[in-house]
Amino acid sequence: MAKYKGLTFAEKKKVVSKALVSEILGTIFYCIAAILLAVVLVLAFGMKVSVVGSSMEPTLVDGQEVLIDRFVFKLLSPDRYDIVCFYPRGNEHSHMYVERVIGLPGETVVIKDGYVYIDGVRLIEPVEYDVIEEAGLAEVEIKLGTDEYFVLGDNRNNSEDSRLGNVGAVDKSTMVGKVWFKLSKDESSFGFAN
Repeated sequence: MAKYKGLTFAEKKKVVSKALVSEILGTIFYCIAAILLAVVLVLAFGMKVSVVGSSMEPTLVDGQEVLIDRFVFKLLSPDRYDIVCFYPRGNEHSHMYVERVIGLPGETVVIKDGYVYIDGVRLIEPVEYDVIEEAGLAEVEIKLGTDEYFVLGDNRNNSEDSRLGNVGAVDKSTMVGKVWFKLSKDESSFGFAN
């Protein structure tokens, strides 16, 4: 009778080794530690804020919650197109505003014929926005000082932003932080802010 090599139908008893159990418990421990560290970091350096109004539509909608990085502006300055959260004129008794940075410190901003001009050059934005109907304060050139930023809402014709006297140029010291993650208000609006 010939011997068959290879597959057999006899089952071998599987033994769970101490090394396997140790590896599984170690993985579970590191996962729990990572989650706890993430929660601590978000609580220490982050903040959850609700968007008020339609100023940032369609990017962010009224009542949508966003996570704010409160630490980033202690190390870096805001960049053009960052979405920031701030108190208008430093008034901490007001609700926080959420707008997009357009003009940077030292630049001159003006709105002509419905478009933003920075230092005399029309700003070509990465996204097409509506033509601006009301220039407000930016009808004449605004020279931004040190640590001053010009902000606009994405919903350009329905936004309370740097064009209005009650907001004006936003000082870095009044910025709470940078919006880095938007929480879901509906299925299509969950993810990183851009």
